[in-house]
This record gives sequence, C-alpha cells and structure tokens, in this order.
Amino acid sequence: MDKILLQIATELKVAPRQVHAAVELLDGGATVPFIARYRKEATDGLDDTQLRDLEARLGYLRELEERRTAVLKSIDEQGKLTPELRAAVEAAPTKQELEDLYLPYKPKRRTKGMIAREAGLEPLADKLFADPSLDPLAQAAAFINADAGFADAHAVLDGVRDLLSERWAEDAALVGKLREWLWEDGLFRSKIVDGKDPVNADVSKFRDYFDYDEPISRVPSHRALAVFRGRTLELLEAKLALDEEVVPGQPTLAEGRIAVHLGWRHAKRPADELIRKTIAWTWKVKLSLSLERDLFTRLREAAEATAIKVFAENLRDLLLAAPAGKRVVMGLDPGIRTGVKVAVVSDTGKVLDTSTVYPHEPRKDWEGSLHTLGKLVATHGVNLIAIGNGTASRETDKLAADLIKRISAIAPDAKIDKVVVSEAGASVYSASEFASKELPELDVSLRGAVSIARRLQDPLAELVKIEPKSIGVGQYQHDVNQSELARTLGAVVEDCVNKVGVDLNTASAPLLSRVSGLSAAVAASIVRWRDAHGAFRNRQQLLDVAGLGPKTFEQAAGFLRIRDGDNPLDLSGVHPETYPVVERLLAKLQRPLHEVIGKADVIRTLKPEAFADERFGAITVKDIFAELEKPGRDPRPDFKVARFNDGVEDIKDLIEGMVLEGTVSNVAQFGAFIDLGVHQDGLVHVSQLSNKFVTDAREVVKTGDIVKVKVLEVDLARKRISLTMKLDAQPGKGAGAGRGDAGFRPAGRNERAPSGARGGAPAAQPAGAMAAAFAKLQTKR
Repeated sequence: MDKILLQIATELKVAPRQVHAAVELLDGGATVPFIARYRKEATDGLDDTQLRDLEARLGYLRELEERRTAVLKSIDEQGKLTPELRAAVEAAPTKQELEDLYLPYKPKRRTKGMIAREAGLEPLADKLFADPSLDPLAQAAAFINADAGFADAHAVLDGVRDLLSERWAEDAALVGKLREWLWEDGLFRSKIVDGKDPVNADVSKFRDYFDYDEPISRVPSHRALAVFRGRTLELLEAKLALDEEVVPGQPTLAEGRIAVHLGWRHAKRPADELIRKTIAWTWKVKLSLSLERDLFTRLREAAEATAIKVFAENLRDLLLAAPAGKRVVMGLDPGIRTGVKVAVVSDTGKVLDTSTVYPHEPRKDWEGSLHTLGKLVATHGVNLIAIGNGTASRETDKLAADLIKRISAIAPDAKIDKVVVSEAGASVYSASEFASKELPELDVSLRGAVSIARRLQDPLAELVKIEPKSIGVGQYQHDVNQSELARTLGAVVEDCVNKVGVDLNTASAPLLSRVSGLSAAVAASIVRWRDAHGAFRNRQQLLDVAGLGPKTFEQAAGFLRIRDGDNPLDLSGVHPETYPVVERLLAKLQRPLHEVIGKADVIRTLKPEAFADERFGAITVKDIFAELEKPGRDPRPDFKVARFNDGVEDIKDLIEGMVLEGTVSNVAQFGAFIDLGVHQDGLVHVSQLSNKFVTDAREVVKTGDIVKVKVLEVDLARKRISLTMKLDAQPGKGAGAGRGDAGFRPAGRNERAPSGARGGAPAAQPAGAMAAAFAKLQTKR
C-alpha cells in the first residue's frame, strides 16, 4: 500500500500524506465531493479533479497488485520463481508489462514448441543457435523420434523452429522493445473491404478511410474510432504497417530488430539460414498479429479516453448552464404532422396547463395556434418560452416570435423571451418510469414539452432525470467502453449536483440520489418523508428519515439546502458539524446571525486563525466565512438569451460573410458546433476559434456559450456550414485545414444520426477544408 501511495503522490505531484489522507477517507466511505469540500484540512486542499484522478489511479494500482500477487503465486507453484524473476515481476509498472513477464509461465494449451521440448529437442535448438557453424541436418539426425512425431531431420528442424520462435516470442524484453518501436514508427492503415460498393450510402460514409494511413501514435481520437467502427461493420480493413519496401529473401525492419536483440547476424554459416527463417517465423506467426492487437487496443483505449473526456466536459458545461430561475415557462415541443405539444409550468416547475396546436403542415392553423398560446400566456403569466430544437424547431420559433410581437403590440410592458433549447434526451425522459410516476396524468408526448420547459428553468435539476449517455453531447459514445463512460459521466453529474447544492424541499428523487452519500433508496425515503410530514424545517430532521444514519448525514447534509427554515445556516454550504465555529464567531461579534450572514464588511474584519481549532483549521474557517458572505450562492453563470437573426430560418438563407449569433451546442478537440437555428449546426474549426493558436476548442468555448460567428462557406449539397469566430476573416476560405479533418456531415435537425454515431458520420482523413467533425455529435431524439 505504501508503494501505491508513493506512486500516486509522484504522479499527481502532491505530498504522500495528502494521498494517504484521501485514501483513508475514500476507504472509509467518503465521497469525492464531500472530501473536496469539507475535508480540505485533511488532504491539504486536494480538489475534486485531483481526487477523481487519485480514485481512478488507486483502483488501477490495487488491481495491478492483486494480479501481481496471483502471478507470483502461479509461477512459484510451478517451481520456476527465481530471485531475478521475482524482482522483475515486483517492478513491473503496468498490467501489460506484468502479463509480458507472465506469458512464458501462463498455463496454456499444448503448443508445437512444448511438443518439441517434450521430445528432447531443446538441447539441439540451444546448440545450433549458440554455434551456427554446425550443420543443422547433420545435428538433427541424432534427434529423430518418429514416436514423438519427428520422423526425419526436416521434421526435427521444424520442431527447433517452433521451440525457438515460441521462446523468443515470450521474451518480455524483446516484446516490450518491439511494441514501443512500433508505437513510434508504425502506421495505422485502412482500406475498403474487397467487394464493397464504395458508392453505397452506408459504405461511402467511410470514404476518407478507403486508402488511409497515419502514424499510429498520432492518430486523433475521432479518426481512430471511425476506422474501428468501419472495421466492426466489416466495411474497412485495418492493419498495422511499416513504411518499408519488403524485398523477398531480405529481413524486414522488424526481423532486423529481433536479430539485434538476440545478438545474431547472418554470416552465411550452415545454421544461419535456419535461424533467419526462425526469426522471420517468430515475427510473422508469433509476434506481428499479437503486437498489432496490443497496439490497436492501446490506440482504442487512448481514443476512448479522449472521447469520454470530451463527453464529460461537454456534459459538465450543459449541467452547469445558466438557469432561468423562477419564471413561468411555456415549453413547446415542435412537430409538423403531429402538432406542437405545449406545456406551461409554474416558477417552481409545477405543470399548470397543456395543449397541442397545429400551426404547420397539414392543418396550417397559424391563427388558431396563436390564439391558444396567447390565452395560455395571459392566463398563467408566462414570461419565457422554451422551444425544443427538433423537427420544425425554426418554424415553431417563428410562431413564438409572432406571438411575442402581437402580445407586445397589445401590452408594451410585457416582457417575454424565447429560447431554443436542446431537447436531447427529452423522449428518453418522457418514456421513463420516473416520468410516468412524476406526470402520470400526462400523455407521453406532452411530457417532453414539460421537460423542455423545466430544463430552461434549471438545466441541472431536469437533466439528472435522464441517463447521462442519452443527453448526447459526446462523440462516438456507442463505440467506447460503456462501463467507463457510465462511471465517468456519473462522476460528472455527482460533482455538478454537489457543486450547486440541492433544495431539500423541492428536489426530485433522481436529483437527491446524486447528492453525496445518498443512494436512490435513501433519496426515495426522503421524498416519502417529505410527502408525509411536510417540508423539512432543519437539516437535523434528516436523521428521522428511514435508512439515513449519521454517516450518510455527514456526507450529505452540507449539500442540502433549506429555504425559510429554522436556521439560516441550513440555506448555506456551511456543514452542520461546523455550526459551533459560527456560534463562536457570533459570540465574538456579540451579534445575532441575521446581522452577520450576508454582511461581507462585518465578516472581513475577522481573522480565520482566531476561530480555528484542532478539528477545523484555518482553511475550513475561510470556507465558512465565504459561505457566510454569500449564503446559498449559485456558482452557475447568469441567464442570457441568444438572438437568432430574423429571416434566417434555413441553411438556404445563409450567405457567406453573414455575421450571426448562435449557441455552442457541442465541443470537440477539433472545433465547436454552433446552433444558428437553421436545422444544421455549423462548425467552427479549431483554427477559426481565435487569432491565437488553439490546440483544443475548449480553451476558447464551452457548451452553452452564446457567440458571434461569421459564415465562411455553405455547402448546400452536403448540408455543411463552415463558420469562424475571427470576424475579420474572409469568407470562402473553408473552416480550417489539417490532415484528417474533412468529410464529416452534420446530422440535420430533421434527420436521424447514423446508428451509434449519435450525431455524425465517421471522421475523415485528408483534404482539409471542413473539419473532421461534421459529425454533429449531438444525440437526436
């Protein structure tokens, strides 16, 4: 354990005592949000990002140690554990290197090399390799054994080849050298499968990979995952290649490296040709495919890690998007033939009214729809309209604009805003078990409108009701490790919920279940207690909830807020365990709490060190002071509304050079997708985000940002919109260049994304202009 702690401390560049404290807390059942917020003293200020990295690394290293113990036991039981081998196994830093060392001793089915060894051919193999001047056929004659399957000298030499090639292929040092060399010098190469029609719609999505290669160590995540998807669909062949011209009878680069490692060179001695062929056999039969598999796994894991990271960061931005707050909202779930579903929710999210209007084809009841919507606005005092971004979104947005214009003409003081909202995952919520319990009286189609309205009021509170993967702000989300994706996204949701805090008396069970320490069962118990006894008056009442004991209370209480309760501190992030510190502070000031809380000028006259004790040091007291200054503050940004340009409703309305305002709908490393309200998102390639050099789009923008962009290029045939945030840029120049960044086509708002892509065709290879990303990564409903 000490070795693990020291390694993590070195990797994270923190003190071992910090890691030790964090591990003790994690092992004791503490959550990352709780440790990051309320145990800064113990960990000396490790933040949630460091703690998440520590937690993941701790799991990996513990699994490595368990495997190391099992390997040592297995080799020892075989009687083959030498001091040197033990030292090598104990020093192996990764699972891969540990398995390389274990390979020769790993129980396996009987191989040709084993059969040769059992037949007594090992002394011959050692002799011929040690002294290539010996005549192989002459030496082999003495080892002929028909009963063992070696009826003549040639069969014996085949056995020698099998024995030596197996031995060399299990040489951990050789395998490790070759693996790293291939990672540095190998090419990731793909081509279309023979017999596949390149113009077929499903096949042509991968056209940029029909004849593609790139250094494997530099393949971007989206291109790697695109090729792997094409291979899975049996449309592409992928292999690891080297940039060399193979000459028959001459050793390849790989064979040359094996020879150098073995300390052998061809000197035209009698046994040299046998050794050369054995080395070639070792590479072609034993090593090339296994190393290709290893490196493809390495590439896939790295690509998946990047894709998951992008998804996690976009999800975090979406969850922490600005809430509209306590406003009466009308949610419009657009549709054409089936009509626009309408739901009005109160400033607390309660459903006040629902309806369905038919302004579009085939009924075209525009005036009737305006009348119905106007009546709902007047009846319930609607001051914000949320419009889903699905089919007929722009047409419905126009309907809302007409409604606002007419209301303003009648009541100039009326202030109504409209916002186009991502409806990703709304249909998943509508059909969920929770939605059926929460809104049992509503049809499934109307629940979507409710969700759209509520996610504008409080994106975090509404989106936690949906499986994170269904929110769809990732790339190739169905191609990555699903358990790791779920774990990572779950951690993001947990961190976001606890960062903001949760209203104990209004939060849903799904939202409560994301609070530090609360399981789904305990969250449900809290809601049942609330329904039976009314609103919580103070945090201590949590201990009356079935299944919620002192440990759970410790983990959760600081993140739960009570408005208008018995104690104003219950609305803040001050943990109940530190209330005595506040009492000492009030005694020092000789003032009641209501004269201190929210009074920064009073609090800033105090020194944290004066109120620190053995349990709660100055770091914790500083946090208490910060909470007292701004109790219950929301860390999310202020709510803003993007203004779409009038007259721009379709991609055909876009003109090169036009400057527009839009909302960032998704971000990948290679660029940002912008919702302009024209059904297809435009792409700002990473090279067009800023006049400064940018390597990752997230350095400049994040999901939900409102930005101004200029139209550089419009490709109507392929429905591509190329944008720039460099407003002085000249149109018609494309969205940026770069190997492999062409060929993505965004899935429009009226079309389904390719299966598994959740918003895009495969990434592309060369040619530059449009970024590889026209993959419109956002999940469609």
